[in-house]
Amino acid sequence: MEIGFYLFAFILGSIVGSFLNCIIYRIETKQSFLKGRSFCPACKHKLNFFDLIPFFSFLFLKGKCRYCKTKISLQYPLVEIATGLIFLSVIIYHLSLISYQLSLIIDQLPLIVYQLLIACFLIIVFVYDLKHSIIPDKVIFPAIAIAFIYNVYAMFVSNNVSIILNSVSAAMIAAGFFLFIVLISKGKWMGIGDIKLAFLMGLLLGFPNILIALFLSFLIGAIIGVGLILAKNKNFKSEIPFGPFLVTGTFMALFWGEKIIDWYLNILIF
Repeated sequence: MEIGFYLFAFILGSIVGSFLNCIIYRIETKQSFLKGRSFCPACKHKLNFFDLIPFFSFLFLKGKCRYCKTKISLQYPLVEIATGLIFLSVIIYHLSLISYQLSLIIDQLPLIVYQLLIACFLIIVFVYDLKHSIIPDKVIFPAIAIAFIYNVYAMFVSNNVSIILNSVSAAMIAAGFFLFIVLISKGKWMGIGDIKLAFLMGLLLGFPNILIALFLSFLIGAIIGVGLILAKNKNFKSEIPFGPFLVTGTFMALFWGEKIIDWYLNILIF
């Protein structure tokens, strides 16, 4: 039963990852998300279902379009695999908490679907910001709306107003922190998109996990930045998009935030 859940989660995530690649491309080219079937960006030939099997089509076609032989970007299989792994991680996290009991799985289903949906938005943000140093409003605003609506829903279901207060407070403080950085640096250190992403992070994580996410984001960013400078790929004046680090910190805090906090408190106590 466990293996079945895990396999289903990974396959579903990989299929969704293929769809996310399509969304990213259509945002880049300013095309409608509803514009028919997928096609090769180079030759525009419409792709058949066997051209779109996550990861395996890339391997079978040796990384080239079946029709024009143009190389396919590694982004496509990487996003498919990453989305599959994130879906798998969400399922493992929740199933480990509820001991695979069907009734509890049903109770947790709205939260699981919500987290998977927000994960999709975060993956798009990661890739798009990494490629273009922009966090598109048409991605971040719907994600914020969904996160806020879910928190309102959770508040009414649990009859606990602290849920919405916690998430909104975390969102405001995180966004305010980045707004302060943007203002004092006049936009040189951070961008407006980072403020919006921080707001989404706060709604998703709440306190205290938002603090863990921000700490990990800056830590990972510093490590990667120093590594790029030492490798002479960047210098101290180079601009590096911060969105991917924020997304990475968000996922780490979502899955391991409580364990990190417990570990830190145990160090303080002992």
